Amino acid sequence: MNIVLVINPGSTSTKLAVYHNTQVVAAHTVIHDADSLRQYKHIWDQYTFRLDAIRSWLQSHTIRPDAIAAMGGLLKPVSGGIYRVNDTMVRDARNNFQGEHPSNLGCALASDLAEEFGCDAYIVDPVSVDEFEPLARYSGHPLIERRTLSHALNIHATARRAADERNIPLQKSSFIIAHLGGGISVAPVHGGRIIDVNDASGDGPFSPNRTGGLPLQPFISLCFSGKYTEHDLRTMVMGKGGLIAYLETVSAEEIEKRIAEGDIKAKEIFEAMAYQIAKEIGAMATVLHGNADAIVLTGGLAGSQLLTGWVTERVKFIADVIIYPGENEMDALASAVKRVLDGTETAKEYE
Repeated sequence: MNIVLVINPGSTSTKLAVYHNTQVVAAHTVIHDADSLRQYKHIWDQYTFRLDAIRSWLQSHTIRPDAIAAMGGLLKPVSGGIYRVNDTMVRDARNNFQGEHPSNLGCALASDLAEEFGCDAYIVDPVSVDEFEPLARYSGHPLIERRTLSHALNIHATARRAADERNIPLQKSSFIIAHLGGGISVAPVHGGRIIDVNDASGDGPFSPNRTGGLPLQPFISLCFSGKYTEHDLRTMVMGKGGLIAYLETVSAEEIEKRIAEGDIKAKEIFEAMAYQIAKEIGAMATVLHGNADAIVLTGGLAGSQLLTGWVTERVKFIADVIIYPGENEMDALASAVKRVLDGTETAKEYE
């Protein structure tokens, strides 16, 4: 019957949905208010709190899934695809292998619930998908290698959708895909593979709550100024940077309202973000030698016509611009696991 429970843990919420094949039959977002989360110092301290909230919702709907799909976290570098959750994966997630992030909770939540329901648990295209080509790994110093952390789930799903709609075999397609959300990932996707991408946790354009790439020498001066702890600086870069630092909000709707009311500074900052997104798209076009089938703007911010309009004006000379608003992560997780249940794709083993 293919009933799939999908779990997507975020910073202040846990998104849940139940799919019958590819149709949503029940959905709920558990909002974790700031007071509830403040008592937990680390992400994994929230685990039981979030698991109990999911169990409570499932019990109220008498749901018995055939499989569970969860958002994958900052695990070991892996190739793209669908992975069966195993003990090694859960251990790496609990150890915050490449950093602490709410998505790390996904595989463990799915594993515990799958054991209760007697079914399998999966993750799909985790943040740590690594499909880089060799030249993309060089940073400029041998002590630091460029790492590949991105919104791989939505980027891969968007590439498949764009290829289907343009009647191009995925294996022969070339797209520049910009995921525009709380973090921003801009990737050249060739043959369905993310062959380069900015690290959305500290590189590329600034976003609603992240600085993106910063001028290095002034940042080193901040690090040694004695005014900030390591935690302060990490939070400054990822959590309290970008729009929230400049305008004290992460809401595109609020910023657009300010702009409509004549706030010149808000307009300049919002347009500066579009300017940086467009520059990153231009840079990634060089990876494809300028041969892109299309540029695709996706993610929550792709719903802003003002932002996408500014970006489009700057990059349309490269290729046609397609806009797919929304993160599409829940649908992508459910569709992938359905392919496993149908036998059209085989789940990989995480090692």
